[in-house]
Amino acid sequence: MMTFQCILCYTKNMLRFNENNEIITEETYRAILVGLQRKEDISYSMEELAGLSEAAGAEVLGKVIQVLERPNTATMIGKGKVEEVAKLAANMEADVVIFNDELTGMQLRNLEDAIGVRVIDRTILILDIFAARADSKEGKLQVELAQLKYRMPRLTGFGKSLSRQGGGIGTRGPGEKKLETDRRHIERRMEDIKDELSELRKTRTVQRARREKNGVPVVALVGYTNSGKSALMNRLLSITDKEEKSVTEKNMLFATLDAQSRSVKVDSSHQFILVDTVGIDSKLPHSLIEAFKATLEEVLYADLLLHVVDSAYEEHSFHIDVTDKVLAEIGAAAKDKIMVYNKIDL
Repeated sequence: MMTFQCILCYTKNMLRFNENNEIITEETYRAILVGLQRKEDISYSMEELAGLSEAAGAEVLGKVIQVLERPNTATMIGKGKVEEVAKLAANMEADVVIFNDELTGMQLRNLEDAIGVRVIDRTILILDIFAARADSKEGKLQVELAQLKYRMPRLTGFGKSLSRQGGGIGTRGPGEKKLETDRRHIERRMEDIKDELSELRKTRTVQRARREKNGVPVVALVGYTNSGKSALMNRLLSITDKEEKSVTEKNMLFATLDAQSRSVKVDSSHQFILVDTVGIDSKLPHSLIEAFKATLEEVLYADLLLHVVDSAYEEHSFHIDVTDKVLAEIGAAAKDKIMVYNKIDL
């Protein structure tokens, strides 16, 4: 069995625990963010990367952006910019450099050799956050599957990365020893996970059939991460006197991952099941969308979608477009939908 190294995040510090739930050490991770800008402006994407980094427990020291027509196949950014990042990392005593774009195994290896500290990309960062916050068995399996799918073609690059440091951002999930085993063993583990997820999906299908038989409609909350879906769910529960059934809500990216279902009874003749789903991100890794399709399946079977939008964000139309794109990808584009413009007080 693959094991997860449990890490709890507290703002800028992270507590690391071993398998016996004993505290190993307390550390502060200092990060430099790097982005490659081609045609479109990436300032918002870099702001989002900073939010993700802080959500993972890192202190962002600075950002470096290079404008290039096409990525450098060996290092993503140009040679001169790599040297600039290396000096910046040394001068600011950074622990990790986080790239906004997905890196290949070769790029990871070359960048670490040149910069001298751990290098990760946005995908690893998101997977790391998911690994730390997945609570349910299904959620943990889905994250592990996504991690293995991502790391499989990058085993060479990851080998050095994981051997250099014993813990920290980007190392949660499958351990170094497991990644050093042959690909066939990893493939077998992936198949085992798929089988386990299939069994869990069967259980959910039975539960769904029971709901349909009882004629209880399902309403699913969808939207960009940190748009306020969980807060809205708790608000609906509070006005129906079900505060004790409230879900976790925090003002941060990907605060909740596992789909949460609650029964909401408006009056004696009006009742529905309310489902909170994982938030959408503009660069949500494809492997993660694939792995979480089982959870997102709840959206497919919903009678109504509440598309929650953070109206306080000036370019919220961008969030709407990204969410609609993911809904189309999972086959839920034609669902009946109500737009909910949240955070109007801000």
